[in-house]
Amino acid sequence: MKLLVLPCDGIGPEIIQASMTVLDRVNDLFSLGLEYEYDEVGFSSLEKYGITLRDEVLEKAKRYDGIILGTQSHADYPEPEKGGRNVSAGFRIGLDLYANVRPARTRPFLESNMKPGKSMDLVIMREATEGFYPDRNMTRGWGEVMPSPDMALSTRKITRHCSERIARRAFELAMQRRKKVTAIHKANSFHMTDGLFLESVADISKEYPEVEVDDLLIDASTAHLVRNPEQFDVIVATNFYGDIISDLASELSGSLGLAGSMMASDVACCAQAQHGSAPDIQGQDKANPTSMILSVAMLIHWLGEKNKENRLIEAAASMTQAVDSALENPATRTADLGGTMGCQGFAGEVANHLENNR
Repeated sequence: MKLLVLPCDGIGPEIIQASMTVLDRVNDLFSLGLEYEYDEVGFSSLEKYGITLRDEVLEKAKRYDGIILGTQSHADYPEPEKGGRNVSAGFRIGLDLYANVRPARTRPFLESNMKPGKSMDLVIMREATEGFYPDRNMTRGWGEVMPSPDMALSTRKITRHCSERIARRAFELAMQRRKKVTAIHKANSFHMTDGLFLESVADISKEYPEVEVDDLLIDASTAHLVRNPEQFDVIVATNFYGDIISDLASELSGSLGLAGSMMASDVACCAQAQHGSAPDIQGQDKANPTSMILSVAMLIHWLGEKNKENRLIEAAASMTQAVDSALENPATRTADLGGTMGCQGFAGEVANHLENNR
């Protein structure tokens, strides 16, 4: 199997290097036969090619078994017409990576931002190809316009097709977990768009009678996450709501830096950390690579399920356990978690735990 590795911006190259240290070790230990090719996206691509994401990179990515994508500094890119193409959105649309899977869980040995005695273990299934985002809800053109200097309009797109397929992925995942799905919406205000989303979730739920299904308004769901996070198993949401609530869930569980993330279609998958590019600590070996390592583990697990390869599934579980083993020791944590370990040092500790747990 071949993976395309794209370090991208800010701390992206550092956390990618750390993740590849771990992946190299698991590749050897489990005889996975993984091969890698590197290419450039983000600012390095802009400088060399005049654009942050070239069409040929997207086309090439379709020939790989998986993609490992570093963090991007999209807010600092020039306008799209000047080469500042949103890299993540480009992959989501170009490869139809409609399912953004974002787990969030507490760890008993790490401090969380939750009420005493509360714990969390949930997965947010976020639709990633339509919704409020103006760069991905039009076949041609842009979903935001300014008819006058004092007026701005934004278009939201919700389709039955995209709503049903993200709902189906949510119910499939729930069948592997605690068999509950919660749909997040604002149908009391967005009657037609969120109404269509809820209708689609209800239709798909009929195929999974074993799964309990309920729904919550997006504003109410934030309160429930704080007050009673144990009630959630799998959360399914449209793009914008899923983006917001996943950041909240991850921060409540401890930190955005502690949760993995992947973007998947029915045939392709891309690992990308949940957090941003943190240019203020770029090149200082201070970044916490946990999210990126866990994202790569999610990619390996996805490849194992897709190809029915138990070695890949076991390797992914070993990576996740090795991360937890490294985090459990205060001496081997990165500075953001109160430790003194650098980015690459932490990756080395995780790699060592792989062998210890083998």
